[in-house]
Amino acid sequence: MTTALAIYDMDKTITRRPTYGAFMAFALVRLAPWRILLTPALVGTTLAYLVRLIDRGRLKEINFRLLIGRVAPERLERVVEAFADRQVKTNIMAGARSRIAEDRAAGRRLVLATASYRLYAAAIARRLGFDDVIATDVEYDVNGRTVARIDGVNCYGLGKLDMIEAWLQQQGLEREALHIRFYSDHISDAPVHHWSDEAFATNAHARLIKLAEDEGWEVLDWRDRRRA
Repeated sequence: MTTALAIYDMDKTITRRPTYGAFMAFALVRLAPWRILLTPALVGTTLAYLVRLIDRGRLKEINFRLLIGRVAPERLERVVEAFADRQVKTNIMAGARSRIAEDRAAGRRLVLATASYRLYAAAIARRLGFDDVIATDVEYDVNGRTVARIDGVNCYGLGKLDMIEAWLQQQGLEREALHIRFYSDHISDAPVHHWSDEAFATNAHARLIKLAEDEGWEVLDWRDRRRA
């Protein structure tokens, strides 16, 4: 018997706008407004990333340390839940909601696979009715406070495919017994597009659209131009 999965990227695939910077700003204001004094340092971290002195994962770790730091779990949970409420209310594309509902009605297991932090991506996924989440994890200290280090790898590019395959193994799911749909907007997810049974270039930029045309993948556009 074949099990059907529908795997979705999140930022700009489901959401109108990216969530990473939005969450950092949202948490900064509510947890430690004084940290706004550290924001000029973000210019340096961004430049270091652009000239390839650090990778995306390290960029995330440094920015997390600057803007959020160590936070007690009960304080962080309140911020995460409020942020997820706002995102679901204002930042989810109608076309994404419709396709998620269609995949659910067809009996597909819904999986969110995102480079965003699990600590808020999971709250958004729960509100949208996803069954499972594969995302970038943060480390926690012995008191349950966040530590500005990624636990494992950043769920991005080939790392995302590795994490999806590891998750399948943890779930006891054999790839040969699955039919997998995958939706993403970005060329960095091409390894997962190639690996899936049905690949959808969704709200895609030019490079991914070109690849989709070459590979025969379906191109979807859920963007609301009136809101753009």
